[in-house]
Amino acid sequence: MYEHTLTDGTVWLIRPTGADIDRIVECCQDPDVQRWTTIPVPYHRSQAEEFLDRIVAPGWADNTPVWAIRTAEDGRVEGMVGLHARGPGACEIGFWLAPAHRGRGLMSRTINLVCEFGFAADGLALDRIMWRAIVGNIPSAAAVRRNGFHYEGLARSGGVQRGERVDEWVAARLRADPAVPADGWPTELDADRIAARAIPLPRG
Repeated sequence: MYEHTLTDGTVWLIRPTGADIDRIVECCQDPDVQRWTTIPVPYHRSQAEEFLDRIVAPGWADNTPVWAIRTAEDGRVEGMVGLHARGPGACEIGFWLAPAHRGRGLMSRTINLVCEFGFAADGLALDRIMWRAIVGNIPSAAAVRRNGFHYEGLARSGGVQRGERVDEWVAARLRADPAVPADGWPTELDADRIAARAIPLPRG
C-alpha cells in the first residue's frame, strides 16, 4: 500500500520511522497510556523497534496503516493511531495521545481524518470501522462518539491486557453513518452529560 499522509492543517498523520523511536519510548512511559492500552510494561527501546518492524511495516504493506500523530509536518510524535484488519471490509481503530495534547480536540480531529480515509473509495473503501476500549476509558469513548460511532455493548472479558482478561466497551461506525455525535450511548459514557453535571472528566 502506498503511504498516505493525512492532514487537516492542525493535525498531521504520518508513518512513524526509526527517527521517532526515542519519542515513542518517552510517550509510552505515561501511566495513562500504559493503563488503557496493551503495550508492554515496562516499555523500552527494543519494544519500540519491534513495533516499527512487526506492526507498522507489515501494516502498511497489508492495508492496515499506522500513523504517528503530529502537530506539524516535521513535528515530533504526539500520539499514535492505526487501523487493524477485522475481516473483509472492516477495521478496528486504536489510538493513544501524549498527556500534553489531551483535552484539546486533537484526537477527535485524528479520528475524523482516519475515518474519512478508511471509508473513501480511493482510501481503504471500508464498510465498517470498529472501536474497543477497556471499560473505564471515558475519554476514548467520548472521542469516537463525537465522530459518529454507535455504542454496541459490553464485551465481558472481551480483551487481554498483558495476560489478564479485561471487559471492553464496543462501538462502530458504518460508511453511511454521519460524522456527528451518535445517540444511544449509556449515560455514564456521555462526556457532554458528565461535563454538564460538573463531574471532572479524566484527561485523554
